[in-house]
Amino acid sequence: MPSFDTVCEPNLVEVRNAVDNAAKEIGTRFDFKGTAAAIELKDKEITLTGDAEFQLAQVEDILRGKLTKRSVDVRFLDKGSVQKIGGDKVRQVITVRSGIATEDGKKIQRLLKDSKLKVQAAIQGDAVRVTGAKKDDLQAAMALIRKDMADLPLSFNNFRD
Repeated sequence: MPSFDTVCEPNLVEVRNAVDNAAKEIGTRFDFKGTAAAIELKDKEITLTGDAEFQLAQVEDILRGKLTKRSVDVRFLDKGSVQKIGGDKVRQVITVRSGIATEDGKKIQRLLKDSKLKVQAAIQGDAVRVTGAKKDDLQAAMALIRKDMADLPLSFNNFRD
C-alpha cells in the first residue's frame, strides 16, 4: 500500500554553517566592534547576545539572511523572550524546531479525515505517516497538507509504492 511520511526536519549541518557564518560576520562588522554582540549554537538552541534589543534584532537579521542563503526555512526558528543578563546586556534563545508536535500531528490527522480523501494518517513519534490505495490520493493529501499547514516547514519523505 503506497505511503509517505510527513516530517519537520531542518538540515542541522546547514544551520550550523549559517550560525558560524553569522558569527564571523558579527566579528568583522564595524558597528559591532567593542560590543557584546555574539551568536552561538548548542544542540538545537541558538543563543543571541547583545547590548540592547535593537542589537539583537540586527544579529537575528544577519542569521536569517545566512539561513536563507543556505536554503534553510526560517519557519524552523522559535524565538524565545528577551532576557536581561548582568548590567545592560540582553540575551535571546532561539530554538530550532525538529519534529511535528503532537497537537500539529492531530491537526494533520483531522484535516485528512475531514477532506474525504481515501487516505489514513497515523502519528508515529514526531512524524505522520499517510497511507492510501492510490498515488493520486496521496499527492492530493500532500497538496492539502502544504496548503492548510503553511505555518509549519513540512517536508515529505519515505514515499513508498
